[in-house]
Amino acid sequence: MVRRITALTLQKRNHQRVNVYLDGEFAFGLARIVAAWLHLGMELDDVKITQLRAEDEREVAFQRALKLIDYRPRTAAEIREKLERQAVSEKTIDSIFERLQTSGLVDDTQFAKNWVENRAELRPRSRRALSYELKQRGVDQETIAQAVETIDDDQLAYQAALRQAHKNDNLDWREFRLKLLRHLAQRGFNYETSSEAVRRVWEETHGAGQNLDGEADL
Repeated sequence: MVRRITALTLQKRNHQRVNVYLDGEFAFGLARIVAAWLHLGMELDDVKITQLRAEDEREVAFQRALKLIDYRPRTAAEIREKLERQAVSEKTIDSIFERLQTSGLVDDTQFAKNWVENRAELRPRSRRALSYELKQRGVDQETIAQAVETIDDDQLAYQAALRQAHKNDNLDWREFRLKLLRHLAQRGFNYETSSEAVRRVWEETHGAGQNLDGEADL
């Protein structure tokens, strides 16, 4: 069946979409970019209409993905999960991922690299904790391994302990040590690494050998 386009109007609530009227009746809406080549009097058969609506579905899904990325960087797995929850078909998701990856908008390797660098600078975590966080976001094991291979747990534990030390500088050695060990444990550092970092920070802030009259166990 062939139908003729009799009107093309912008939607009142969304000027990025166009209402398409066929033979004097509203037929469907399309993204402006999809409808850009349509014109009054143009004839559309059922096959072409199906193609247009499928293209519109892909464009809507692509714009949803862009909004997700604009809000914050995301991994491929995170974007895919969000789109699946919005009932976007698997075929459509695969299609838009080609566009996202070709344009460099989705890159798990870069995401993992940036994640590790930002954590190290702002909220130090152990290699194990960083690996877990990336895994939870759907990054594959090989990419994770590459991202954390240069992580120095000793240095990061020291940085994390130093940032926390000023909140506890009025405590004696025993309480100071316990609080910082717990703080570092929450960030994935093992006991040996944490203990050395805490001792180092104590000596730097209180003086070497000050009040280290016994070890406090967790």
